Amino acid sequence: MDWFAQIDGYCERIDATFWSESLNAVTNAAFVIAALIMWRRSRTTGGKMLCVILAMIGLGSFAFHTFATRWAGLADVVAIGAYILTYLYLVNRNIAGLSLGWAAAATACYLPFAALIVPAVNQLPFFHISGFYWTVPLLLVGYGIGLRLRGFLVGAGILAVSITVRSLDEIWCAGFPIGTHFVWHLLNGFMLGYMIAVYETRALARQGAQG
Repeated sequence: MDWFAQIDGYCERIDATFWSESLNAVTNAAFVIAALIMWRRSRTTGGKMLCVILAMIGLGSFAFHTFATRWAGLADVVAIGAYILTYLYLVNRNIAGLSLGWAAAATACYLPFAALIVPAVNQLPFFHISGFYWTVPLLLVGYGIGLRLRGFLVGAGILAVSITVRSLDEIWCAGFPIGTHFVWHLLNGFMLGYMIAVYETRALARQGAQG
């Protein structure tokens, strides 16, 4: 595989130059800004860890929307995957109260969950455009109901809007050449920072309850 092969997957990109996706590139600052804000507010080790990964998402996505190569795309995906799995583990361990082993096992269940959901979503018109990403709001809804976390339901709603906007990027390209992907960055920067705040609030409350 040629890791330096160019990828043109977004409406804004019209050539292979570094700043061809200038708006998609600079809006990754939303992730870094959210990470910095939450770093100052976070009081748990888990919250701090999520802030670091959130900043990495911004850097990985910036690389992808500037270099637009396979290696940059991998950096983007790895950071996103790390955030999802780390967040799930922290919720399982510090909010659901599972033991270390059970929290790790429950987190690992995301992989077969995604393996089941993605093929089903990929059969649906429109939804298949962002097939993998739909696993996350579905998971948030499940956890939100199971753990009675309204913040998870709010996060799922924001993310559903964000994924919808992401999916419209190429569809609306002819009439809106700048694309809609940059809105995905802005909404996700806010949403992921918000989810750190949700985690912090509940994790600290549980710690307080345990004395």
